[in-house]
Amino acid sequence: MTSGTAAFHGGEGWFLGAAASGATISAAKSLAVELAPIPIRVNVVAPGIIRSPLWSQLPEADREAMYEGVGRGLPLGRVGEVEDAAKAYVQLMDQDYATGTVSIVDGGTLLV
Repeated sequence: MTSGTAAFHGGEGWFLGAAASGATISAAKSLAVELAPIPIRVNVVAPGIIRSPLWSQLPEADREAMYEGVGRGLPLGRVGEVEDAAKAYVQLMDQDYATGTVSIVDGGTLLV
């Protein structure tokens, strides 16, 4: 499942995103227990800001300025790329002993 770091740290204008992200994490944890012992694992990837089509409604100059500004404030110094999030999904699919977990891929968003 896909959530987002807004589940852990909302902000102005993020009410719906934070609520949906938090609900997704809660649902995944409940499903992981409810589906046991069926061999179906339920996990969540919670990315921070990812350079992706999600932001395509912004004009390109505004979008790039947002990526630059947000990235500058992160411990890793950049926003994520789609490949960064994809690696988390692959890791969780490959891991046979993880269920009900949340993989946060945020460049340190929740640390600052």
